Amino acid sequence: MQNYKRVLLKLSGEALAGEKKTGFDEATCIEVANQVKSLVEEGIEVGIVIGGGNFWRGRTSETIDRTKADQIGMLATVMNCIYVSEIFRFVGMQTEILTPFACGSMTKLFSKDLANESFAAKKIVFFAGGIGNPYFSTDTAIALRAIEMEADVIMLAKSIDGVYDSDPKTNPNAKKYDEITIDEVLDKKLAVMDLTATVMCLENKMPMLVFSLNEKNSIIHTLQGKFTGTKVTV
Repeated sequence: MQNYKRVLLKLSGEALAGEKKTGFDEATCIEVANQVKSLVEEGIEVGIVIGGGNFWRGRTSETIDRTKADQIGMLATVMNCIYVSEIFRFVGMQTEILTPFACGSMTKLFSKDLANESFAAKKIVFFAGGIGNPYFSTDTAIALRAIEMEADVIMLAKSIDGVYDSDPKTNPNAKKYDEITIDEVLDKKLAVMDLTATVMCLENKMPMLVFSLNEKNSIIHTLQGKFTGTKVTV
């Protein structure tokens, strides 16, 4: 494994839904859990943020208030983290779910101290509920938590295998970058993360590893030097 002590992993909700595109694909979630377990066994601390797109994308709604739409999205990420946390426990890991707002007894209220205590206890820490405010995405949430928790790198597990100069789904001649700077990402307006999150990573010198969750053992390979995605440097 590369010399990372603490990483934050961003999982897309759609990726966890598998071919169903909605809800959860249990086999996919178990595969992710087993890969993360390998990281923990190597002594790496892992925090996780999960998107809510397998349930809800607030920005696509044109009929309800944006704040309410974003609140539904925050709750979708909480549901995702509760489910995936239980899958992680099923394969033998300890977990903690932290949210920026109270969710009764289902989660604990986020604090840096509590997160660090959980990491020290070798728990996987799920940062659910975004940052607790509308108009901010889970991209912003993982950028904020990675910076706040002093992670070594952000791992972005996506449905495509890296950063391209255009959308490879619509342009068969799209060029993939093996390595690119955050400055270039901003200059070229490449959709690695949303603008707010990208600027936060730039200002706080937070690197990223972008790769496909669909490739077998891609999470492990990303930290083993068998990386086939895109390294976003600072």
